Amino acid sequence: MSDLTELAGRYIAIWNEPDEAKRAAAIAELYTADATYTDPLADVRGHDGIGAVITGARDQFKGFEFKILGDVDANHHIARFRWELVPESGGENIVIGFDVVVSDGAGKIQTVCGFLDKVPAGA
Repeated sequence: MSDLTELAGRYIAIWNEPDEAKRAAAIAELYTADATYTDPLADVRGHDGIGAVITGARDQFKGFEFKILGDVDANHHIARFRWELVPESGGENIVIGFDVVVSDGAGKIQTVCGFLDKVPAGA
């Protein structure tokens, strides 16, 4: 499980990376070329699609950061975990989500299925 816990940590770190070039390089390193990302707001494939989703979230929630909420639960090559979006300066979360990440078994993400448990009104 520790490998998948690390994978989840790297996944969240990409969502927090402010530099677009570094974020793109990290996506290329962490995701398979044909990786998919699906949540209630997006359904994309490949590095560019995943990068666009992350950039959109970062643009919408400037001044916030993503954090893993609780423990990462994993078996075989699948991890699930909750995450939250909190103000960088501290304070209560405004978004809570639940993601399932499927690894290719060689340390890269193949699939992400995301769910939103708490969202701000009007988002």
